Amino acid sequence: MHFMGYPRKDGQAGTRNLVAVLPLVFCANHVARRIADAVRGAVAFPHPVGCGYPGPDQELTAHILKRLALHPNFGAVLFVGLGCERIRLEDLEPEVIERQKLLRSLSIQEVGDSCKAIARGVLLTQELAVGIARLSREKCPLSALNLGLKCGGTDAFSGLAANPALGLASDRLLEAGGTSLLTEITELCGTEKIMARRAVNPAVAERILTCVDKNVRRLHRATGSLEHNGAGTGMLVSPGNAEGGISNVVEKALGGLKKAGNAQFQDVLDYGCPPRGHGLYLMDGPGHDGEAVTGQVASGANLVAFTTGRGTPAGFPGVPVLKITGNPLLFKSMAANLDFDAGRLFSEGLALEALGRDLFEALLRTASGEPTKAELLGHEELFCISRFVATHRCYEGCGEV
Repeated sequence: MHFMGYPRKDGQAGTRNLVAVLPLVFCANHVARRIADAVRGAVAFPHPVGCGYPGPDQELTAHILKRLALHPNFGAVLFVGLGCERIRLEDLEPEVIERQKLLRSLSIQEVGDSCKAIARGVLLTQELAVGIARLSREKCPLSALNLGLKCGGTDAFSGLAANPALGLASDRLLEAGGTSLLTEITELCGTEKIMARRAVNPAVAERILTCVDKNVRRLHRATGSLEHNGAGTGMLVSPGNAEGGISNVVEKALGGLKKAGNAQFQDVLDYGCPPRGHGLYLMDGPGHDGEAVTGQVASGANLVAFTTGRGTPAGFPGVPVLKITGNPLLFKSMAANLDFDAGRLFSEGLALEALGRDLFEALLRTASGEPTKAELLGHEELFCISRFVATHRCYEGCGEV
């Protein structure tokens, strides 16, 4: 079994072949956006950091930018700096990136001003786009497919249909040698003992328990309570979750864990750090949709499967996000945003096994180039470097694979 992707020099494979325009500092965001908007096949990654005080925010931002530059969906990279930022190009080890793909850099101050930098950046990005345009899709083994497992806007149908179908699809991928990444630890509270029983060995089981305990303590500090019910901003499930039939965070967690199928957990990853092998991994990260998906992509996810019972329309720049719902009525009402109807379990009486097979095939088509609804509409909201992770110091960094 295979998908049609773009093989990279390091053994990874892209599900897309794009130019990443990465600002080193927030001062370069506008220039980076204008450059990417002017060149077909280029995507920008604006963010709010890159200067100011040193510390975890700077370190984490630099780490995420480097991991994006090394991501297999980007055949080429343009770094855009102002010229006086704290995060420097050399901090991102450009020699490592250049061994894998085409790389250029641009300093706004050196060029002269924003207008000149945009003009120069467009020329550089056009050259990069032409340089990777000669690449064509080839048969790639499923061991090169790294699937982010995500849910957002959960409803009661998510735990009954969408998440179990995704879990079956994930199991099929893992059986074929692929990788799946589960995160949102703050929304898995209450399932830690179940996950620990599925650990590949006692050491991994202990890391799972420690990871969840650490996140429960963060919730306690943030909310002042570990109560599962609440009102307003203190709720551990969102108002949309509650309106969709989810009464507490443990109930949500039990349904959310279904996304991970039945495979064993190979290890626990720090936020945005790549796995050392294949299989199912738990990544330490928050429940915020954007922060979670950004961490998964930084960890190497070249495809994201996103279940939703409320119709979350968001996407990620340069990485396809396939939207799945277990609510057949929602699939009809939000047809422009949703890709897969797992609600056929109810509307057609289709077996979960058949849904899992169909979803697996849809994932392979997406990995092979079929655009998602989020891509067609230009949704890119899910890029969001976690401030929560940096503030609470759960990011430890990682070495090169």
